Amino acid sequence: MRTGLLIFGLVFTFGLTSCATHVAIRPGQVKVVKVAPKNHKIVIVKGKRYYFWNGRHYKKTTRGFVIVKV
Repeated sequence: MRTGLLIFGLVFTFGLTSCATHVAIRPGQVKVVKVAPKNHKIVIVKGKRYYFWNGRHYKKTTRGFVIVKV
């Protein structure tokens, strides 16, 4: 009986938790800029580095720069 309650408790506990680590975005929604212009500014917001030009913040990725909301 005790083992059954323990198993039920574990299944119930782990069944309610989420394993999601990130939110997927459809590929058509993301604009990637390969090279930052010469007039870009590097800004630090909450300890993270962003690149700023044309009134928008960008984050550097392995594929280029992506627009983000800060």
